[in-house]
Amino acid sequence: MRSTIKIFAAMVLALTAQMVSAQEVPKIGFIYISPADDPIGWTYEHDRGRQQAQEYFGNAVQLDYFENITEGEEGLAKMRELAADGYDMIFTTSFGYMQGSISVAFENPEVKIEHATGYVRAANLSTYSIRFYEGRVSQGIIAGQMTKSNKIGYIASFPIPEVIRGINAAFLAARSVNPDVEFEILWMYSWYNPEAEEAAARELIANGADVLMQHTDTAEAMKVAEEMGVFAFGQASDMRAYGPDAQLSASVNNWGPYYIERIQAFLDGTWESKDTWGGLFDNMLEIAPFSDKIPARVQAQAQDAIERIRTGRLHPFTGPIRRQDGSGWLAAGEVASDTDLLTMGFFVEGINGEIPR
Repeated sequence: MRSTIKIFAAMVLALTAQMVSAQEVPKIGFIYISPADDPIGWTYEHDRGRQQAQEYFGNAVQLDYFENITEGEEGLAKMRELAADGYDMIFTTSFGYMQGSISVAFENPEVKIEHATGYVRAANLSTYSIRFYEGRVSQGIIAGQMTKSNKIGYIASFPIPEVIRGINAAFLAARSVNPDVEFEILWMYSWYNPEAEEAAARELIANGADVLMQHTDTAEAMKVAEEMGVFAFGQASDMRAYGPDAQLSASVNNWGPYYIERIQAFLDGTWESKDTWGGLFDNMLEIAPFSDKIPARVQAQAQDAIERIRTGRLHPFTGPIRRQDGSGWLAAGEVASDTDLLTMGFFVEGINGEIPR
């Protein structure tokens, strides 16, 4: 009888220990704007980073994700739900989660929040992003020399500085090798809308574009480019699988090392609010292989630009550069400050079209 009691007591103790242990494991949540199981794109790369962090930390942390959460009120509600459910840290991975991130940070000072691509911080709210515009330089150099029609189509998401920077960087690079290049820009007012992105790609090609760029999340433009026999660049991910003949290269977001670093800081008790803006120099931004359809001379030129940006010898926004209205912006040799870039709300000289307000 005593033996049975001892065995039962041991089982209770073991179960209790497991429950306590489970309660002590930090809970960390990732909020995604689109499906996590998409094989490419913005959310795919964030979730790839989460998986890298889970592999790195193993059972020391609980990393959960929540997909298809729209920006605005739904995002705010999900953040509040996670905070109420005891999540210690929340990564909000889209620009439009910014107001919700701020609100929940103030409401829950014990919760650490990391907001991707935002610009507002608090004691428990950090921001992080990638210098996506750096990848547009090699794309512009390649596009400017691969186009036969001199028309490049650009599928843009929202008229915010992050997107405007990319358009300007691509245009300046393209014009540096081909002064006859023109851009046509279509605004989606969405990060993820497969149907609208497909329609935009078809419209741009119908209007004469033979190279497509995008700052949206799906591979629809790449698929259309493959179908219609034009070129395109992957965005956020390598999209070659959807356009083996169309893709010239791609910008690839590499979030994993950042997620590991910040989660480790949380576990170590050294986490503090900061802003991180990485790029080619620290491999937060990577460039997919060049298509063999690109002439060797052009590949070498694009690769040289990548290496010079990586090592700090080239800044994509170096004067002389004028604004679209002809007014001066950067004098010869002058380099744009991060403040200029973070608040950019204008096109550079030579771009047709207006920025919606």
